[in-house]
Amino acid sequence: MGETSTAPALEASRCSHCSTVAFPATSLCSQCSRPAMSPVALSTRGTVWAYTVQRFAPKSPPYVSPPEGFSPFAVGYVELPEGIRVEGVLDCHDFAELDDGAPVTLVATAPVPRFATDAYLKETR
Repeated sequence: MGETSTAPALEASRCSHCSTVAFPATSLCSQCSRPAMSPVALSTRGTVWAYTVQRFAPKSPPYVSPPEGFSPFAVGYVELPEGIRVEGVLDCHDFAELDDGAPVTLVATAPVPRFATDAYLKETR
């Protein structure tokens, strides 16, 4: 049998009373405080809202340095169509790709959300 691949998805929740979206999913609405949350999968495409570059290795543990050693990486917020901003690692070839609300795609959910620019995806696939 062939392998089936499932695209990554971020599981959130939406309040059935006030429509507030929460990530990660929760059972109590942060806006109206009602226990009226239902599961919802967030969009996999969004735009970079803000980012910074991590230029030194984070404290270990929990950070585990890759075998080839540390290299700077971008971390930021991605604004999704549901009106929520999700923090994650941002994969790109050049940090300038992230400027001006760059479109990005969700590529992984664990251990943290990870998004990639279109240019990065074109060259790695």
